[in-house]
Amino acid sequence: MSDSPTPTPEPRYKSVEEAAKIFLLPNLFTAGNMLCGFKSMLLCLDAKFTHSGDERMVNSDYRWAVYFILFACICDMFDGRVARASRRESLFGAEFDSIADTVSFGVAPALLVLFLILDPVKEGHGIINNLMTDFGWVFAFIYLLCVGVRLARFNVITNPLVPGSDKRKSTGEFMGLPSPAAAGMTASLVLLLTDDGVPVAKLKPLLLPLMLLISYIMVSNIPYPSFKHISWNTGARARVFIGIIIGAILAIKYFFYAVPALFLAYIFYGIFRDVRRRFFMKQEDLAKEEIPDDNF
Repeated sequence: MSDSPTPTPEPRYKSVEEAAKIFLLPNLFTAGNMLCGFKSMLLCLDAKFTHSGDERMVNSDYRWAVYFILFACICDMFDGRVARASRRESLFGAEFDSIADTVSFGVAPALLVLFLILDPVKEGHGIINNLMTDFGWVFAFIYLLCVGVRLARFNVITNPLVPGSDKRKSTGEFMGLPSPAAAGMTASLVLLLTDDGVPVAKLKPLLLPLMLLISYIMVSNIPYPSFKHISWNTGARARVFIGIIIGAILAIKYFFYAVPALFLAYIFYGIFRDVRRRFFMKQEDLAKEEIPDDNF
């Protein structure tokens, strides 16, 4: 057995200046991500304090707050793609992206959900309403905390100095629910709550467990597809192509329902796939145990 020390991985960057270099185009998208998150928070504050009492303006503010979170998701999707396509990746870009994600997919959705969903409804009564009245801000913070932990863990496992980081990045999967998907799910619920005829108080018992589930999945080890391999050169079968077109038309027609449904499908797809994978792995282990040992 060799007592030689494990070799230290070669640094990817030759100097601090190279690692901290700011590449214009990808970081502009990251800055746009942060700007959208900040604007979403301002709209939440307007809805809560400036336009309080005007239901039409309040609903408009909350809807635009959701739109800006969705715009932030688009910016977040493009900054990484632009950096990889142009080979302009740097440690600065990765850290800047995580800070922007904390604002847009952590603080902004937490504030949005706190003000509209977890904030006590005056005409509501019962255990659920009382629980949210006293501890609504705690549930919002749990979501924000999970976003921060998830982003910090992602930075660690993809750091170039960590052995195997390139292999993990090449798998095309995220460990845990990505924070943009979590933010998109929690924020898009507001599209339903601000729609006419949707009773906020009656939906509260369903929304709180869903928010806690999303928070837990973010820091879990459930793998989720990243779709990083999809590019302009990606092919598709005819039925898949037709299905995408039909889905896009339905999404435009029923936008308020399509957006949360899309994020919800992504969330439960990851859960279902992980449960299915674990089930088959367990079945394979049981099958191996049933094979008789002929070595006696």
